[in-house]
Amino acid sequence: MRHRIAVIGAGPAGLTFACVLRRHGHPVTILERDPAPDARPPGGTLDLHERMGQLALGKAGLLAEFQALSRPEGQAMRILDTDGTVLRDWQPRPGDQANPEIDRGQLRDLLLGPLDVQWGRGVTEVVPGARDGVLVRFADGRQETFDLVIGADGAWSRVRPAISSATPHYTGITSVETSLDDVDTRHPDLARLVGDGSMAVYGVNRALVAQRNSGGHVKVYAQFRAPLDWHTGLDRRADMDAGMDAGLDLADVEAARSSLLALFDGWAAPVLDLLRHSTAFVHRPLYVLPVSHTWAHVPGVTLLGDAAHLMPPLGVGANLAMLEGAELAESVAAAPGPGDLDEAVRAFEEQMWTRAGRWAEITMAGLERLVSPDPTEALALFDEVQPS
Repeated sequence: MRHRIAVIGAGPAGLTFACVLRRHGHPVTILERDPAPDARPPGGTLDLHERMGQLALGKAGLLAEFQALSRPEGQAMRILDTDGTVLRDWQPRPGDQANPEIDRGQLRDLLLGPLDVQWGRGVTEVVPGARDGVLVRFADGRQETFDLVIGADGAWSRVRPAISSATPHYTGITSVETSLDDVDTRHPDLARLVGDGSMAVYGVNRALVAQRNSGGHVKVYAQFRAPLDWHTGLDRRADMDAGMDAGLDLADVEAARSSLLALFDGWAAPVLDLLRHSTAFVHRPLYVLPVSHTWAHVPGVTLLGDAAHLMPPLGVGANLAMLEGAELAESVAAAPGPGDLDEAVRAFEEQMWTRAGRWAEITMAGLERLVSPDPTEALALFDEVQPS
């Protein structure tokens, strides 16, 4: 039996699901609100874990292509003190493929491959229990029905309200993203500072992280504890850090740069050069869903990835999302009839909740230690997870 299946969202979770289901000979409709694959910057780099993201790519028949694109050297990790002293410098062993890096854009293109995505199809509402299946309403006024609708549409999912009242909440930690281009040629000293992978510096309630992408591109993330509206001046708390100016417009590059440099005042000059020589600044406050987010099973609708279990960006979210997409696709492919399909989805959800809840606890605890009043907590965390 050919089930009518729709995936809402063309991110890692939805595309992995579609790739694996297609490999099993089942059609799937992929609906994405963006008008084109390159409508937005794809983001930074991802480390795909051998037993999670890479396992999912293997199920999709894409592991060899991934290995050709990925950067095993990107597993390198260097931690500096605020005075520039190198505290740790982990380098991958020859042949280490445990967590190689790949640019998000490269991964997206790899997964897109032969898939047929309906671009510019923004979903406004998903209504389960309709006479002919699950009703999906679109921003252009059209609507369609499906036997199964999979919400893989991220943190602010339009599918989630159909089965859960949960909404993301702010962690109290924000991130400002910026970047440098052609770093090896234009900023060779910074290229050496960052190395082949990532470099991080941890201070009191703040951190500065730089990650190398392909093509000489480096992403830089300034992370710190602050009210959600720290940059608007609407909440001038007495304990706000000096340098957070009221009414800061992050689109004003020089004003944003000046404010961040003030926040990290006293840190080593080479570290601050990551901010001095960077380009645009983007505000990315860190939101999460409740650690134990579950829902009463609703026939015909389920969630994957950030839509189901938004957690801190500590290298797990995309890996979980891809593995879930692959596992759900295999379960759906093995379900011959409508009743079997629903039972397959129900069993998948139970498995997903258990695993995701465990990782949500780990990543939340990790975030608290990485942006902490005690910077030694961050170093201790890395000592626990990095290979000796």
